[in-house]
Amino acid sequence: MENTDYTTEELIQSRKAKKFNLWLGMIGMFMMFAALSSGFIVYTASGVDKGIKTSLPNVFIYSTIVIILSSVLLHLAYRAAKLEQLGKQKLFLVLTIVFGVVFFVLQVEAWMVFVERGIHFINTNASQSFIYVFTGLHLAHIIAGLIVLVRCFIGAVKPIPFADNQFRMNLAIIFWHFLDLLWIYIYVFLLLNQ
Repeated sequence: MENTDYTTEELIQSRKAKKFNLWLGMIGMFMMFAALSSGFIVYTASGVDKGIKTSLPNVFIYSTIVIILSSVLLHLAYRAAKLEQLGKQKLFLVLTIVFGVVFFVLQVEAWMVFVERGIHFINTNASQSFIYVFTGLHLAHIIAGLIVLVRCFIGAVKPIPFADNQFRMNLAIIFWHFLDLLWIYIYVFLLLNQ
């Protein structure tokens, strides 16, 4: 349990600090992807490579649909948690986790499509390597998001106190929606530069 050794004031301060750290982390992630985007634009503008020179695989469309649906499912889990409907919360959390894993698998499938096309992480066209960098870093964050979701599910199974459950779900929904928006940004960016 989260609040065993805290007074109410210490618990409030601890939660504020955790939420602040989450926002700092997300700002850092956004800045990293913005820097990568800038690096890609500068690199391709230099004339060394003329862009990605390949179309994006259709599996990216499917993975985009899957991650959007996962955010909808997580919202339903969050709403169920607020209403103290643990059964629904657990169901929607499991579905969100499943959709997160499906997203991960689809991204790996996209890499396989690129490999079949002869586009590898290390190749003569560094612009194509950016695809792996963008998607690989996003997948690393998806793994972190799945860990957060599993932790929420464990909290719903135990169950932990209502306030602790709400706080975990609040952090999870902020982070997962951020990952969703980040993927949409990456996908649109890659679409515009293919």
